[in-house]
Amino acid sequence: MGFFKNLFRRTPKVEKIDVAKRFELMNRIGQGSMSKVWKARDPAGKIVAIKILDRVKTKKLEARFVGLNKPTEGEIAIKLDHPHIVKTYECGITTNDEQFLVMEYIDGVSLSYLIDAQNDAMKKNRLRFAIELGEAIAYFHKQNLIHRDLCPHNVLLDRDYSIKLIDFGLVVPNTAEFRKPGNRTGTATYMAPELMKRQKTDQRIDIFSFAITCYKMFTKRMPWDSVDTLEMMKQRMNTPPEPITTFVPDIDPRLAEIIMRGVESDPSKRWSTMSGMVQALREVHDEIEYEVI
Repeated sequence: MGFFKNLFRRTPKVEKIDVAKRFELMNRIGQGSMSKVWKARDPAGKIVAIKILDRVKTKKLEARFVGLNKPTEGEIAIKLDHPHIVKTYECGITTNDEQFLVMEYIDGVSLSYLIDAQNDAMKKNRLRFAIELGEAIAYFHKQNLIHRDLCPHNVLLDRDYSIKLIDFGLVVPNTAEFRKPGNRTGTATYMAPELMKRQKTDQRIDIFSFAITCYKMFTKRMPWDSVDTLEMMKQRMNTPPEPITTFVPDIDPRLAEIIMRGVESDPSKRWSTMSGMVQALREVHDEIEYEVI
């Protein structure tokens, strides 16, 4: 609870930073709908990643939470301390009134790339990847936070193929006011049905997104046929997902059951805690050596 309470203790206003003068911006390494990310060198010569949030889009997002005292992305990120979550060293405001974060630089690839490649690194390590990502999410939940945007694009792997969860722009506290119906945010194809339908939510929306990610790591596809519109995705939720054994017939049946329980449309039938799902995955991992398909 100490972690959670500290999120709401606003620190005194800090001096605005001219990022381009303080850091050597080397090259752009990422750009999302809400931000740009640069590879940079700090004054001490250390290579870092600098994320600069779009001022207008960030203000529009924060307007959804007026009166709720929602912590900013930087305030959340800088307090996270887990081996499978990217480390944030500093956060603040630029001279252009943009929020920025200074993070560890990950020299590696995205999980989405490995899913598409389905190379030996993915096939030999995907169960371990799932466990490491699950541990990061379980840590989030223990801090009384919900990530709300879990998908392969928000997961990196370093040169040692160790998972690093990134992007905390949609994170909210797991409290009653933030679980209310109506706030639909995230990557649409990974959204839990209750979030898509603007119903009440809790940490189980992350469990659904995590299970979809696991499903895709093993199959290179979603549990449902591709859809083009949000309305079609809503309708999709009334259709049972295709069993993972359809695409990976020799998957360990225990592993198949764990993943399929995670993609249940009814949250009451889903895993109730991330730690419980991770423990089940770990037990299978300890008992089998998954064969390369």
